[in-house]
Amino acid sequence: MSIICDYHVHSTYSGDAKDSMETMILSAIDKGLKQICFTEHQDFCFPYLQGEEGMFDLNTDAYLYELLGLRAKYEDKIRVCFGVELGMQLDAVRENAIYARSHEFDMIIASLHLVDKVDPYYPEYFKDKSEEEAYGLYFKRIYENLLKFENFDVLGHLDYIVRYGANKDANYKYEIYKDTIDRILEFLIEHEKALEINTAGIRKGTRDVHPTVDILKQYKSMGGELITIGSDAHNKNDIASDFDRAEAVIKECGFKYYCLYENRIAEFKKLS
Repeated sequence: MSIICDYHVHSTYSGDAKDSMETMILSAIDKGLKQICFTEHQDFCFPYLQGEEGMFDLNTDAYLYELLGLRAKYEDKIRVCFGVELGMQLDAVRENAIYARSHEFDMIIASLHLVDKVDPYYPEYFKDKSEEEAYGLYFKRIYENLLKFENFDVLGHLDYIVRYGANKDANYKYEIYKDTIDRILEFLIEHEKALEINTAGIRKGTRDVHPTVDILKQYKSMGGELITIGSDAHNKNDIASDFDRAEAVIKECGFKYYCLYENRIAEFKKLS
């Protein structure tokens, strides 16, 4: 496998993750990675259920302090990068904009985890909607958020929604949502934002990576070149999971490079 980095990783600084930052780093080293980017959750205005309050409110100063220490400790084995996964919401645009400028991140992922204040993780989101309506609304909200907030580097797990539908991606086809998805891809290309290839869907029961091969081929045909690769790992065992499939997809879609980030500047890494 020629992929040497995992650019979507969570530690216990994210409320839904299981392992410490150092544990995640040691796992990445054991798996032969040369770079890892922590992308801890920061979701402003998240509508928490009782008992979950603060799960996605990141203590950024504590996170950065530990990261810098571990970066120095393991600098001869792996490059540890400082990232964040910002949850896009139309009523959190101002908070996200201020936050993105307030720290010297290596990379910012923008992801949509909520549609009209409901997380598709919960069956409530799909109530009184057809699958096509539920999925289509998710893509529509991504596009609307992109028009309001563009201080990010990478769009995360574009079709995250299919992880949680009753049929997951069994009936899901890019062509059904082509008009909205193409507008999203056009925005990314025009604004020089990367599209993430996220392997977590495979672990969660979908047929392939996020987004689908058809979407990645369309992105490439439209002139898109910026891609990142992330496992979306929330525990040490999932670091670099299914990266063999990610590499096969990248080559199938015609990409020759993937991107690494430092100080929010993309560096192209050639696939061997």
